[in-house]
Order: sequence, then C-alpha cells, then structure tokens
Amino acid sequence: MKKLYNAFIEPFMTLGNKTFSKLYFAQVSSLFGDAFTWLGLALLAYEIKPESAAAILAAALTLRVTAYIIFSPFAGILSERIDRKKILLFTQLARMGIVCLLPFVSYEWQLYVLIFILNTFAAFFTPTYRAIIPQIVDKQVYREANGLSMATFQLLSVFGPALAGIASAWLGARQIFFVNGVSLLIAMVLIMTIPKESLQGALPLNLRKFESIWTQLANGVKLLFGNKIVRFALSIEFISAIAGAMVLVNTVGLVKTTLQLDDEHYGWAMSTFGIGAAITAFLLGSLDKTKTRSISLISGVIVIGVAISFANSVSYNGLLFLWVLAGIGQTLADMPSETLIGENIAAKDHGKVYGSHFAFSHLWWAIAYPIAGYIGTQFMGSDFLLGGLLTIFLALVIVMIFKFRG
Repeated sequence: MKKLYNAFIEPFMTLGNKTFSKLYFAQVSSLFGDAFTWLGLALLAYEIKPESAAAILAAALTLRVTAYIIFSPFAGILSERIDRKKILLFTQLARMGIVCLLPFVSYEWQLYVLIFILNTFAAFFTPTYRAIIPQIVDKQVYREANGLSMATFQLLSVFGPALAGIASAWLGARQIFFVNGVSLLIAMVLIMTIPKESLQGALPLNLRKFESIWTQLANGVKLLFGNKIVRFALSIEFISAIAGAMVLVNTVGLVKTTLQLDDEHYGWAMSTFGIGAAITAFLLGSLDKTKTRSISLISGVIVIGVAISFANSVSYNGLLFLWVLAGIGQTLADMPSETLIGENIAAKDHGKVYGSHFAFSHLWWAIAYPIAGYIGTQFMGSDFLLGGLLTIFLALVIVMIFKFRG
C-alpha cells in the first residue's frame, strides 16, 4: 500500500524542478486548448458540409498524421542547431495565429490547408519538448516526469472534449477556437519565463552543424533502431497501435450497431479506455524501474490483446471493464519507448532520435488504422476477436525474434 501511495506522490514531486514545472504547465495549457480545436473542427466540418462531415474530419486527421510523419524528423535536427526556447516560442506563436484563423473558414479546402500547417508546427514543437525533459530533470526521476506528462495528455484527451462541448454551447462552434488561442498565449508566457540555458541543457548550440540534414536524418533513424532495447520497444509499440486502432475505429460500431446503444454510451466507453491509460501512465514510472521495461512492454501488449479479444461477446458493462484493461495495456506497451530513448541514447542525439520516434510512432498508427478498418468492415461480429488474436500472435512472434536473434 505504501508503494502505491509513493507511486502517486512521486510524479508530483518532479514539479519541484522549476524549469520542468513551467514547461509542464505550458504543455497542460497547450493540450487543454487543443481539445477545443478538435471538437471545434468536428462542428465546423458539419457546418461547412453536413453530409460529408465525417469524411472531412477523417481527411483532417489524415493530414495531421501526414504532417507529423514528414516534418517531425527535421524538428529533432533543428533542435540541435537552434535555440530550443526560440523553437518552442515560434511554433506556439504560429499555432496561435492559425487557430485564430479557423473561425473564419468558409470552404473545405481552407480547412485542410490550415490543419496541415497547424500540425506542421506541432510536429516541430512536440519532439523538441520531449527532447528537453531528460536534460532538465534528474535521471532518478526522469520516468516519473515523463509519466506525469503522458498521464496529463491522456486525462486531457478524455475530459478536454467534454469541457469543450460545454463551452461550445455557450460560446458557439466557431468562437471556441479562440479558447485555444488564449491557451497557447498562456503557454508562451510560461515558456518566456524560462532561461534559454535551462532549456538547452548540456547540449551546446550549433552541434554538428557541418553535417548535412539528410545525414542527420539517417543518423536519427539509425540510432533509433540501432539500440536493441529501444528497437524492441518500437516493435511492441507497432503491435499495440494495431490493437489501439481497433478500439478507436471499431468501438462505435460495436456500441451503436451490435449493442444497439446511443452516443452517450459510446462516449463513456471511450472515456473508460482513456482513464485506464491515464492512470497507468501516471503510475508506471514509479512502479517499473527495470532497465529494459520488457515486463511492462510484453504484459501491456498481451493485456490489450486479451481485452479486445472478448469485446464481441460481452455486455456493455463488460465492455467498460475490458476497455479499462485495454487502456492500461495500451500505456504499458506504448509509454516505455519515450523513457527508454532518454535513458539509452546519448544526450547530444536526443533531438534527432525523438524526432524520428515521433515520426515512426505516427507511421505505425497510419498503418494500423487501415488494418483496423478492414477487419471491422470485413469481419463484423468477430472483428475484435480477430484483432485481439492478431495482436497476441504478433507479440509472441516479436518476443521470439528478439529472444533468439536480438
């Protein structure tokens, strides 16, 4: 019991680091506003073309992932050449300007252009932010700091849209974009109070400026996949993405078609998935202090695989329980790669490696979504069973490959 209590307390103790605390709350403000933007996009898509709202939103999400895959590797390299504080401030300023343009969108193409540009800047901000964390907190509490950051992301992804929905009824569908503008402004103010030397850490500016961008891109990928511990985590992360995509893509059909329930029930089901993920992200850094995190990785992908395997054959209450387990498994399988990079890759290479990881982690989902969509449409009634069995089978294959071949 004491160990569990300490696991809850330890992540908050990282906020005693003033630099991390300011950066963390800047992230909280930014993520809070993002929830308003994505709910606003759904409402705006419906307003522009009601009959094609789902297709418009799907295209916007695809553009988001595409921007991440294309630009995030360059972000890591840029963070080694340019003052990281300038990167954070400029990208936040650019995002603030773009979200404040969204209320004035009248045509579908305008929405697509702004969303792609918005997430291009996000692709530069996020890897830089992640590369900073292991250099500003003590090594002994890095996992707790990363856990607090990831748990906050999960919680805001669950409760943020609910708050945005309430606000939209009061402010209006278009005006809620300005909430994100204000949240990004708050984040900028917090970042401005941090000395640039604190954000740069031990990494000197202009490091390896003589190397070409393409050489550094290749080195980032090589370092990412060259470390056996990180490579195993990435392999598990890909399998977990397939299982997670099954939850995100096919839960709506399971709830509304198979169980014959309404939107509210679907919302609660997805909330339980997010809550399970958030609680696990919060505790994981304190509970698992092993070097390879292999127990977390393997148990996580097996838990989510088993959880979704039974989804087609349970009642709604059973589904809620399974989705809590699925959320737990998702975090156990996904989150270790973040901290393993910080612990196993040299500090001077964090920028390029985090950039490469951000790109590949989104590429995994870009591959996983069509797989989940195909299984969900071709095998209705047994889609989650097949998806779960595929997850477990691939996990066992990966474990055997790494055990015997490394």
